[in-house]
Amino acid sequence: MSSATPTTARAVVRELLRRIGEGDPERIAELYAERSDWKLDWPEAEHGRARSATPWIRRRATRAEAAAHYRELAEHHVPGEAATEIERVLVDGDDAVVLGEIRQTARSTGRAYRARFALHLTVEDGLVTRHHVYEDSLSVSRAFGTGPAGRTA
Repeated sequence: MSSATPTTARAVVRELLRRIGEGDPERIAELYAERSDWKLDWPEAEHGRARSATPWIRRRATRAEAAAHYRELAEHHVPGEAATEIERVLVDGDDAVVLGEIRQTARSTGRAYRARFALHLTVEDGLVTRHHVYEDSLSVSRAFGTGPAGRTA
């Protein structure tokens, strides 16, 4: 890592969020360790049925898989119809929690959705080693036509 690379948890999280906003999967993945603990918290039974519509929602373990996550996420959403509101970033040592709301439109259905989320990150030696997302999976599932009928946004 160069001397210009952020190393504190707060600085790494700030840079990660900036890069996610720019949307370049390879640049985003540079901030992840070669091996990381990656989890998106969806009920397994529910996601089993929705896996083909939401393939980015799965465990990851490597930097290359982190880049693939961001590519798959972009492929399944309508470009230009996305926004993320970061409400709070809480940092305690190497751990950070990002709270907010995403707004996206599913490419396959054209349905817009909003999903509240909490992202738990751990930063060690200037790289993300834990990426756990807790989100409103029902809103996402409905937008992709795989969840119970009802309001989607």
